[in-house]
Amino acid sequence: MIDVLVVDDDFRVAEINAKYVGKVPGFRVTARAHSAAQALATVERGAVDLVLLDHYLPDRTGLELVHRMREQGHGTDVIMITAASDVTTVQQAMRLGALHYLVKPFTFAALRTRLDSYAALRRTVDRVGGRGLTGQEQVDRIFGALRTSPAPSAPGLPSGQSEPTTDLICGVLHGAGQPLSAHEVAARTGLSRSTAQRYLRHLEQAGRLRLSLKYGDTGRPEHRYAWVAP
Repeated sequence: MIDVLVVDDDFRVAEINAKYVGKVPGFRVTARAHSAAQALATVERGAVDLVLLDHYLPDRTGLELVHRMREQGHGTDVIMITAASDVTTVQQAMRLGALHYLVKPFTFAALRTRLDSYAALRRTVDRVGGRGLTGQEQVDRIFGALRTSPAPSAPGLPSGQSEPTTDLICGVLHGAGQPLSAHEVAARTGLSRSTAQRYLRHLEQAGRLRLSLKYGDTGRPEHRYAWVAP
């Protein structure tokens, strides 16, 4: 689970944002803060992976808070969620390392897109780091994980299938250590079973997965897929 701190001076907005986060698989809100001081104290206690940060806070701006966090050595990831949309503020947020910038008002779908890309970034970094891979291709994968627009199908993928989703499914199977069914893959990725099944079928046909059948007492055998090491 990715632990999230929601920071907004408006109690009602903070509650709405927290409910939005709670709807996204893999994320949970562990704390709320309504001032920069409260937020900094929470970060200092640890156990925060991501801060959803408003810019307009009563004691200091959100960007001042991020600057203070970096001064103290806190590398906690930040997504700005604010009504501030001037170029100067956006540029400063980028320079301080904000991973996304979402302008109020926004929809749940817009927030989920940012959270999903953030989760993809963490998975990509873990996967690349775990294998000790280096080079431009791996760097491109890390930076590409933050894309928020629908990615086109990569060469060799069927129409409607994307590289990030393929990487997500491969990552789940690679880390599972045992064969998984389409239902299990869907549950672990947040995809629908039918979507997971389409990707699994293509990956098996491409030789990236191994298909086995699990026979029960009755009914059709269950298809199970295992990662094939390159």
